[in-house]
Amino acid sequence: MNVLRKILFPFAILYGLITSVRNFLFDKGILKSTSFDIPVIAVGNLSVGGTGKTPQIEYLIRLLSDRYKVATLSRGYKRKSEGYVLASETSNAEILGDEPFQFYQKFPNIQVAVDANRRNGITQLLSQTEKPQVILLDDAYQHRKVKAGFYILLSSFDDLYADDFMLPTGNLRESRSGAKRADIVVITKCPKELSEQKQEEIRLKLKLKCSQQLYFTFIDYDDFIYGIDEKMAVSNVKSESKLLLAGIAKPSPFFDYLKNEKDECLTFPDHHHFSDADLETIQNKAQNKRVITTEKDYVRLKDSKLISGLYYLPIKSTFIKHQQNFDTTVLEYVKTNLPS
Repeated sequence: MNVLRKILFPFAILYGLITSVRNFLFDKGILKSTSFDIPVIAVGNLSVGGTGKTPQIEYLIRLLSDRYKVATLSRGYKRKSEGYVLASETSNAEILGDEPFQFYQKFPNIQVAVDANRRNGITQLLSQTEKPQVILLDDAYQHRKVKAGFYILLSSFDDLYADDFMLPTGNLRESRSGAKRADIVVITKCPKELSEQKQEEIRLKLKLKCSQQLYFTFIDYDDFIYGIDEKMAVSNVKSESKLLLAGIAKPSPFFDYLKNEKDECLTFPDHHHFSDADLETIQNKAQNKRVITTEKDYVRLKDSKLISGLYYLPIKSTFIKHQQNFDTTVLEYVKTNLPS
């Protein structure tokens, strides 16, 4: 914890008090939450950024979209549009935000919408002729004006909410007690070979309720990188000199997976909109070498002049164990909450 964050400790206490009062008012029904008569699954975290929400949402899309009509609803962070937007052929990352646009491109059989007002967004989705049967709320754990039917809370292995503190001293958006609202807690970005002992230590530290389920996942990288019209095996490009580019919250694992001593790594802020000056910087750094970026960054860069030398590496969330139990729990919730 740096010195400035320690100095801001009184503000963290005040912020924690404000969020606790807000949660109390929602818990007691003084502030109203709206629920809906279809399955609504909220995925989010207690901390700011970097817990792996996107691969978790994609996991749920793959699990549910072959069985049900699925819609995702996101805020559309840093998009240049306003209000409710339903993705269409004219959409791009500037209109939807990078993550929703990624969902739209990868999963053409689902509906993708953005709206900072989740209550309005759900209402709009349900007013369509083609109504979704299941709605996945992306990054909506603190959006309590909507009462989801099922909550999945994510926490990164190297930054557990149980070890964190309120903003601005720490990274928590609300008190650790907010974890009690979760039906499932997923510890993300774990080492692939996480021991049973370490899993049990984390379980004891989190002090979950008996009704809450706990799972552990790791980031699994694709065997190939993908460009505009080709793919290449990661094993073939790891040893070559290249430029690695990332504009995500925690890029170190991405860099570590691909880099060698000849590579250069270029970092931008999370959800960064690349300017012409940025593109020129990237080209100067690349010097005609291959540029490999994250999938989230690629959707913002794919229409730029970098496209001919630009590739991305997909990721997915993989369970260390008990994947079937997770799937069964989610599917059972959806099945039992579909309108009759």
